[in-house]
Amino acid sequence: MVEDRMGDCWSYTKDQFDNLEKHTQWGIEFVEKYTKFVKERSEIETSYAKQIRNLSKKYQPKKNSREEEENKFSFCRAFVMTLNELNDYAGQHEVIAENLTSQIIAELSRYLQEIKTERKSHFHDGRKAQQHIESSWKQLESCKRRFERDCKEADRAQQYFEKMDADINVTKADVEKARQQAQMRHQMASDSKNDYSAYLQKFNQEQNEHYYTIIPNIFQKLQDMEEKRIERIGVCMKTFADVDRQVLPIVGKCLDGMTKAAESIEPKTDSKQVVESYKSGFEPPGDVEFEDYGQAMKRTASDTSLSNAREGKEKPAGKTKTKLWPFIKNKNKLSLKLGSGPEDFSHLPPEQRRKKLQGKIDELSKDIQKEMDQRDALTKMKDVYIKNPQMGDPTSVDPRLTEIGQNIEKLQSEMQKFEGWLAEVEERMPSKSDTQRRSLYETQNNTTVSNNCAQDRESPDGSYTEEQNSETQVKANINPEPIPNPTSTTPEFDDEFDDEETLPTIGTCKALYPFEGHNEGTISVAEGELLYVIEEDKGDGWTRVRRNEDEEGYVPTSYVEVFLETNAKGAMTYI
Repeated sequence: MVEDRMGDCWSYTKDQFDNLEKHTQWGIEFVEKYTKFVKERSEIETSYAKQIRNLSKKYQPKKNSREEEENKFSFCRAFVMTLNELNDYAGQHEVIAENLTSQIIAELSRYLQEIKTERKSHFHDGRKAQQHIESSWKQLESCKRRFERDCKEADRAQQYFEKMDADINVTKADVEKARQQAQMRHQMASDSKNDYSAYLQKFNQEQNEHYYTIIPNIFQKLQDMEEKRIERIGVCMKTFADVDRQVLPIVGKCLDGMTKAAESIEPKTDSKQVVESYKSGFEPPGDVEFEDYGQAMKRTASDTSLSNAREGKEKPAGKTKTKLWPFIKNKNKLSLKLGSGPEDFSHLPPEQRRKKLQGKIDELSKDIQKEMDQRDALTKMKDVYIKNPQMGDPTSVDPRLTEIGQNIEKLQSEMQKFEGWLAEVEERMPSKSDTQRRSLYETQNNTTVSNNCAQDRESPDGSYTEEQNSETQVKANINPEPIPNPTSTTPEFDDEFDDEETLPTIGTCKALYPFEGHNEGTISVAEGELLYVIEEDKGDGWTRVRRNEDEEGYVPTSYVEVFLETNAKGAMTYI
């Protein structure tokens, strides 16, 4: 019974160790799983931050001429501010990833090594204690069996002695031998009994210590280890949330910055910027004159017509087209990009050209002021060196002063050049006095003006070029021409917009340089080629020419030498 009870205890203890070993191993695996979870979350945050940064970088304005145009609008500036805030927002996700790595992943990785070592030590102690108690039990069993065997041997020796002593036929020597054998066996049994008793006492003491001290201590250590593991998991989960919470204020500021950027958008200001950007400076056309269809109106052909047959043709009065210049879509319009073109911006409308020139002058003024500030600073430094030679050589400053002086002269020369172009543009732009003068001449020369003024014009880039109207009226008054009779017809300038009618020639020109003419509305010419001029340069840098009846278009004025006919009615000078 004792053996069965002890076997049950040992089996139960062994089962408990097995269960604890499985549970603690599962706990370690859980820590490893949670560490892997946090690591993957950190990688997601890093990847997300990288993608957000790439997105912000992708949509940042490029360093080109277009950037200056876009920065004028509040919605473009708001978008740039949003991209910058988004970049800071991505930085906070990088902070989350870094904190997760340093505060959780690194800590748990180090703790896993510690808990594995501790767990191994505890179970090693438990197995060692279990093996020791089992070994003691086996030794106790051995002492017990030896005591039992010696007792049985002593009983048999006693019985044999008594038998020999009772037998009269046995010699006295044999009886004495049997008696000594019996005494020896009794002594051995007594010794075995003493050994068994002593070892039994020792075993009971060890067993008591095993079940009441050693094993409980090991179990307590395992329990403490498990509690620390669970507590550490709880701390890490709390840190997991705190890492996000720590960046919330900065994330909130980023979102507030995006909201502030959105609220800074000013639609009215942006619309005014569009008006300022594309305001041409041209005046709108005058009132459309009444045409009396009750009288047969005939138009005389131009003196510079190319063929006699064309001179004899009459233009039907109803063919004249009156176009509303802001909404004209000219199929010969040139595709000129803002910001590209010659140095004097002559390819731009007057108002835009004036703004560009003024901006260039302001930029040069800032550069000149900067150079002058540097010159003043170096001059003061030179004076200090002259007064205190130990601080430096005064002549060492002279090369730099000379260089700055040359730079200032160069910048001033550039600014004078642009100021000259600006003065030329401001002289050409129509003023209020020109408008009043034109109204006066319209009243005095109603019939003449109605037949000779260009009611709507378009430059090669599609902008309205009516600014020669006032000059036309002045010229008509200074050099008055005979008023044609009602039956005759005079070529009108608006005929150039009628695709079915041919413009008269007003002169000839010779190409000084070859021009390929890739843009729509232009015509390619070869160096030295002679062409007919059908429309003079009106300040936009382009002259309209014709090669034959089917080929005509615009060429740069600087590429040709123009010879205008003095009696051509279409010829006029752009002021």
